[in-house]
Amino acid sequence: MDPVFVGKCAQIASVLEVSGHPKPGNVHRTQNFSDMVFEDFLLSGIAIGKTMEKAAKNGLNLSDIPEKWGEIGLGSIILEAVTETDRWVANNTNLGIIMLLAPICAAAGMMETVDDLGSKIHQIMKLTTAKDAVKLYQAINIADAGGMGEQEELDVGSDSSIQKLLDENINMFRVLEMSSQWDHLSYELTHQMPVTLDIGFPLFKKIKTEYGVNEATVQTFLTILAEVPDTLISRKYGEEKAREVSQDAKAILEEGGILTNNGLKLVEKFDQEMIKNDLNPGTTADFTASSIMVAYLDGYDDYKSKF
Repeated sequence: MDPVFVGKCAQIASVLEVSGHPKPGNVHRTQNFSDMVFEDFLLSGIAIGKTMEKAAKNGLNLSDIPEKWGEIGLGSIILEAVTETDRWVANNTNLGIIMLLAPICAAAGMMETVDDLGSKIHQIMKLTTAKDAVKLYQAINIADAGGMGEQEELDVGSDSSIQKLLDENINMFRVLEMSSQWDHLSYELTHQMPVTLDIGFPLFKKIKTEYGVNEATVQTFLTILAEVPDTLISRKYGEEKAREVSQDAKAILEEGGILTNNGLKLVEKFDQEMIKNDLNPGTTADFTASSIMVAYLDGYDDYKSKF
């Protein structure tokens, strides 16, 4: 795919995700947090465009040389995108989105369709390097986000851990694989993107066609939340609370979610309850963005036909 197209899809996915209304427990077009606002997420989504385009270019340039896919530089791409975001906004608005979209962009640069996208991403991820892992750690520290890669021997905040990554040649895939036991985003990146490709993308595409973009965004978010307990909530409040939130989302979907009048009322009430109780399904938002990204990549043939 054309790297310019891929970069624009990343921007589109980022701004559409945050615009989804009412997306329960998250910043959206009518709801801000005390430390970050709707416009911060718009700025963040726009800011990463050129870096995601670079990821696609790197994938394109190395597409016929699989033995060199470790030179795509996913860690550097993630670090660059986080650094650029940090120039525009004060808080971590998009680390998870960047981590998901970077390998998607690299793989998309190698492909003309989204068929077998998960397999391609998996190959690219497995060929990442220890330097990629170091860059990922640096990005996490800039974003001031804990959890991923955080353990007794490889704590992201430890200088000795960074040296150990290099000394023992522990690549980015392996670091994420270690955290995949408790972090759903890490699991996604090491298991061929099951939430994005099997749940989110097909649902977003279907609902967008039948109802529209906002309905597709919110319904996709609710569906992912119902099926995959949110890592950010479980990290802050425990797995039981995360499962409880998922059950609440499932009950709302059984009433139609945002697609019915009664369901919409329940979504709006759920949103305010989540905000009141400081329950922020941030990982679910990241998966929603990656799902939207793939849906727009899937329109590449239509994009090309207009030129």
